[in-house]
Amino acid sequence: MALAGAVLDEITAVVGDRWTSTPTELDRHGQDESWHHPLPPDVVVYPRSTQEVATIVTVCHRTGVPVVPYGAGTSLEGGIGAEQGGVCIDLSQMNDISRVSIDDLDATVQAGVTRHQLNEYLNPQGNMFPVDPGAHATIGGMAATGASGTTTVRYGAMPHNVLGLTVVMADGRIVRTGGRARKTSAGYDLTRLFVGSEGTLGIITEVTLRLWPIPEAIAVATCTFLDVDGAVEVAMAVTQLALPVARMELLDKAAIEAVNKFDGMALPIAATLFLEFQGIHGAVDACAHEVRRLVTDAGGTFEWATDAEDRTRLWHARHRAYWAMLAMRPGAKGWPTDVCVPISHLAEAIRLASLDLAEVGLYAPLVGHVGDGNFHLCYVLDADDAEQFAAAEAHYERMIDRALAVGGTCTGEHGIGAGKRAFLEREHPEGIEVMRLIKAALDPLNILNPGKVV
Repeated sequence: MALAGAVLDEITAVVGDRWTSTPTELDRHGQDESWHHPLPPDVVVYPRSTQEVATIVTVCHRTGVPVVPYGAGTSLEGGIGAEQGGVCIDLSQMNDISRVSIDDLDATVQAGVTRHQLNEYLNPQGNMFPVDPGAHATIGGMAATGASGTTTVRYGAMPHNVLGLTVVMADGRIVRTGGRARKTSAGYDLTRLFVGSEGTLGIITEVTLRLWPIPEAIAVATCTFLDVDGAVEVAMAVTQLALPVARMELLDKAAIEAVNKFDGMALPIAATLFLEFQGIHGAVDACAHEVRRLVTDAGGTFEWATDAEDRTRLWHARHRAYWAMLAMRPGAKGWPTDVCVPISHLAEAIRLASLDLAEVGLYAPLVGHVGDGNFHLCYVLDADDAEQFAAAEAHYERMIDRALAVGGTCTGEHGIGAGKRAFLEREHPEGIEVMRLIKAALDPLNILNPGKVV
């Protein structure tokens, strides 16, 4: 839809010249890191306060104009494409760290604060915000997608670390949910309703977060195995023994090969677990000793990355694995998958996905947050080869069907966006109707990120 001049005049009265309709910026705001084609909005607006967001949304509600919130554009399921045009609300200029309490280990930040920005502020005070999706994401975007990542096995995902929210509703009302208490049974849990709703129920403008102290001791190890099954066996044992590892990441041979080439590493080409241990010195040593025993029993090798520089380089390489995979086939398009299964089914899920992959002849290295049963194959495809994309789509569907058959989910952390709406219906055939009722009640005009999730 084309944006009426009167609507833009009203928005300009709110934000002045903090808006753009430049084609390059419209395209950028209609495209995340996924394979989905760009769906640009009609205008991008840059508010600096909750009240400005509320006023903009009020105008759009009155005129029936769609609204799509935007954080950093790092999502992976086409969740920010403006399917019906309209106004993109870019929250990046709402980047104030409003309040930090070291005594209570909590903080309130505007939605545009990035996790790196927050940790740069917190770390010198001995604290951190641990949720780590790898991308340079905003806190608001992480809350909206229910993000998690490499540290989930120890610290939980965003739903476990968000205490409260400020949300602008579809009609422009401002609602505050939750608070600073670590627990509450006061009515419906509105905070969890909005966390993971991907901007379809309201626009998150402020987030109150749980913080954590930086551990006294941190150690990292790399463990190689003859095959992925051995690595998953150790991951299962670590989980079942409740050993307090902070990160437990799996990379298969293809992923290790890509990382070595991209980052100048010399890791053995083998199925590999990256492990991080955190805590007090004695506890870290004891945990690492027990994990070493499990690795050895499974026929693997255990090597320390002893100093801080080695640790940083190792996790830097892990976080850049996606770009490393793309670099193996210059000009190709990446399609990261995302399924999660009960950990007892993880080895079988990975094995069947890999066998299926070999049969269809696609290149798709594997990484996984194996401590919580979540893994990702990343298809690297010729952007102009429709047959490759069709083969990848069919393979992914089979992988999701197998996950659902054992009680897993079609998305452990990427969300639904535009890419997995059909799979959400398969996963929750009764629940989807409840979700649609909630959407209709909170956004009857369907202006908030229309076409996504439900």
